[in-house]
Amino acid sequence: MRLLAHLSVLVILLHVQSSWSSSAASDQPVPEGQHDFDFEIGTWKTHVSRLLRPLTGSTVWSQYDGTTVVRKIWNGRANLAELEADGPQGHLELASLRLYNPAARQWSLNVTSSRVGALGIPTIGEFKAGRGEFFDQEMIDGRAVLVRFVISDITADSCHFEQAFSDDGGKTWEVNWIAVDTRLKEPGGPK
Repeated sequence: MRLLAHLSVLVILLHVQSSWSSSAASDQPVPEGQHDFDFEIGTWKTHVSRLLRPLTGSTVWSQYDGTTVVRKIWNGRANLAELEADGPQGHLELASLRLYNPAARQWSLNVTSSRVGALGIPTIGEFKAGRGEFFDQEMIDGRAVLVRFVISDITADSCHFEQAFSDDGGKTWEVNWIAVDTRLKEPGGPK
């Protein structure tokens, strides 16, 4: 099953690669923003808090603990994050393909789960002053909902991720996903 998921991602990467400009030659300047996600390359201990029934007034959260592995591809113009975590509500297996668009100087975050097997609606945005903000609009329970994904509190060894939904056009936001990552030291690396 994992092999099929990896092959699906490879097919997507090959398809996306054909749409990228060949102007990324080594003698070209690196586009601003291309290395925004370099801080996250590596292996992380991840703690996830997930609101079980967003936009229902529920305050019941589930906790998960696991590992996230982030790999750089295309010299930093893209990366692949794989999260595996377990908690009382079961097992999470997610992949996020992050693609940098040098013309727009923005990233698209394209997420899938092992249960779904297809990429969701891309969340688009950028980093400013050490904070990444990404937005999209999705249908949830038959209604249009704005989605905001924020990456903050970035250090060499930790970072914070937060997803929120808004069903009132962005006037108010309900946080429904929080992940805190702490870098795991590489075997044989500095301690």
